Amino acid sequence: MPSAVIVNAKRTPIGKINGMFKNLTADELAAPIIRELALGVPHVNEIILGNIVGPGGNVARVAALKAGLPLSITGLTIDRQCSAGLEAIRVASCFIQAGAGTCYIAGGVESTSTSLFPNRARFAPEEIGDPDMGVAAEHVAQKYDISRKKQDDYTLQSYEKSWNAFQQGIYMNEIVPIKGKSDDEVFFKPRKMEALLKRSLPLFSDNNGTVTAANSCAINDGASSVLLMEESFAIANGYRPVLRFVDSAVAGVHPNYPGISPVPTITQLLERNQLTIQDIDLIEINEAFASKIVACSEALDIPSDKLNVRGGALTLGHPYGASGAILVTRLFYEVQRMDNPKYCIAAVGSGGGIGVALLFEVVKHDED
Repeated sequence: MPSAVIVNAKRTPIGKINGMFKNLTADELAAPIIRELALGVPHVNEIILGNIVGPGGNVARVAALKAGLPLSITGLTIDRQCSAGLEAIRVASCFIQAGAGTCYIAGGVESTSTSLFPNRARFAPEEIGDPDMGVAAEHVAQKYDISRKKQDDYTLQSYEKSWNAFQQGIYMNEIVPIKGKSDDEVFFKPRKMEALLKRSLPLFSDNNGTVTAANSCAINDGASSVLLMEESFAIANGYRPVLRFVDSAVAGVHPNYPGISPVPTITQLLERNQLTIQDIDLIEINEAFASKIVACSEALDIPSDKLNVRGGALTLGHPYGASGAILVTRLFYEVQRMDNPKYCIAAVGSGGGIGVALLFEVVKHDED
């Protein structure tokens, strides 16, 4: 079976809703990333993007044309809620494994600022349960006994990791500047996070609620994609593979508890590939809510020094359709800073109770 490898990965800076990218549409955010990844590539089969809140239509095709790619390069747009960007990478990897193509640009984009939709789409039928994601995060906290203190402690740690990464220039290689902006908008002004966590009130439950604005992600604009190639094609064309796609898993849980869905997906990956959590060097799980991350890390027994090591969406923000691809982009650069890593995982839990997880092997080279 052909092997799918990632040879490059990029993202935009992440903007706040109605912030620095408030006038940029989804295709305008995605196009510079596509253009950057496609530069000098001899052949691209297709652009595959996740997108959730509009504008509707085939955003991937529009973005490919906006990027100036040849008319022959088509586009496919995917909606699997917050895991859409990760699903796009999964689909492209499977296409390569199946022999359908040799090169894809895959990821996601979200422009919440320019979305035409005033309300979210349904996640599930009302008779089953269709809570907003914040309410669902509170459900997870209550069911899995994730206290306010645990959530706030994790959020503060994530915030400190993110700021340390920014101050060290860790994010620089990930980012393609857009309209003169090269930093995530959250870093324009430091926050007194410890005080903010203490004074924030519960948002979704009056009775012993634990989920607050401070231990939840923001709503954001941004785009991210990776360049995937069939391994022999990549090597023949002078590219250096970094991550090799090994396997993927998708699992459904009750729509009232979508935040726990990374647990069965990661468990499937480990069991199917005869691995344990100790065999995984890095794990990125989207930080939509601290309750979700703490619940997943406790259920899977993930060591803190392997999980979201440079922070995540709790600080940087969550541009829905792009977030899964941002996780993979983070892994792409982080493994190159490590000493002899072998495996890494990216996972997202989505509205409606769907989890998606991808397992990658770090490609070894003779000079390593």
